[in-house]
Amino acid sequence: MTSTQLDYGLYDIVEMKKEHPCNTRSKIFKIVRMGADIKIECQGCKNVIMLTRYNFNKRLKRIVSKAQDDKTD
Repeated sequence: MTSTQLDYGLYDIVEMKKEHPCNTRSKIFKIVRMGADIKIECQGCKNVIMLTRYNFNKRLKRIVSKAQDDKTD
């Protein structure tokens, strides 16, 4: 079994393997909190779901886009 390091961060947009059971049936979520647990927000209905990091890693399909760094020098 190979272990891959997933490179996701706060406010990244991710696609999960299963869709959220809301009216929009979206698979696209935004990471809004990271710690031992990870909170993700459905981009269809804006509901927030909390998953353990282990369950999040199991259910993650791909990273759609990385969060933009808004620093201006």
